[in-house]
Amino acid sequence: MDRRSFLKNTLAGAGVAAGLKALGMPGFAEEKAPEKTPDKPKAVLKLCSQDGKIPGKNVKEKAEKILKYGGCGLEFGGLDVKRAEQIKKDLEGTGVGPAALCWGSAGGALVSMDMEKRKKGIQDLKNQLDAAGALGSPGVIFVPCFHRQSDLKPEELDKVLLEILPELGDHAKKAGSRVLLEPLNKGETFYINLVSHAARICKQVNNPGICLMGDFYHMGKGVKDGLAKSDQEEFVAGGTYLHHVHVATVKGRTLPSFEDHSFVDGFIGLKKIGYQDYCSLECSIPKSTTAEEGIPKAFAFLKQQWEEAKI
Repeated sequence: MDRRSFLKNTLAGAGVAAGLKALGMPGFAEEKAPEKTPDKPKAVLKLCSQDGKIPGKNVKEKAEKILKYGGCGLEFGGLDVKRAEQIKKDLEGTGVGPAALCWGSAGGALVSMDMEKRKKGIQDLKNQLDAAGALGSPGVIFVPCFHRQSDLKPEELDKVLLEILPELGDHAKKAGSRVLLEPLNKGETFYINLVSHAARICKQVNNPGICLMGDFYHMGKGVKDGLAKSDQEEFVAGGTYLHHVHVATVKGRTLPSFEDHSFVDGFIGLKKIGYQDYCSLECSIPKSTTAEEGIPKAFAFLKQQWEEAKI
């Protein structure tokens, strides 16, 4: 199937055409960030980590460790429903909750020009949403494509997402979870580099099952590259769509406090929107330390930075 035929099929339907007109294609430059609600709750700092960085032979041991380190959640990778149900049981009574599932892009299958691959990719994400719902996870992290996973242009990919996301959002609602779009730095993808871009997509889809996440590493890269003004502005642009945050330094993508990097500006943004979900470590542990020593130090540093973030 050539690109013209693909996009013609993808954009079928008056509803999608109306959505594209509202977007002012190409791009989403005219869309505004979601409005902040006047009754937003007071923001909370819920620290967690991807489970692979936490020592322990099983989920219960990892839960004990994360509490000892000063956190309260664990982030898992892709799961099936049976495994998700077991993890939920293992976490019961521990005081540790499940964060988002770090799934990925399925090789760019969901935006593939091969409709069979696309169909399978959509089903694979639906399966992850079912697992997230069974676990009680706030969402499944989804990257539409990395470099070399699509030949479509950004404005064409925008159109594809407008076609596939409503169905995925409806499935997410039924499952009790969300799709979380993840913006990446331009070294990893040519598409969706900013939280504000992801937020404009969420606003246009207008489905509570379609939301987003932010990552201090990728956001910091965006600021350095001149794509964004600040972490604070990006988080504010994410607004009520933001349901997960990854934490790392920008230079070496390592544990907070092991490099000169401030999270205060970003935390101000999270406080402004009344953020309620997890801030999870997605970073390396320096060779100079161990998880047992480094993660408690990183969590203590982040709590201090949170206190310094005044609004």
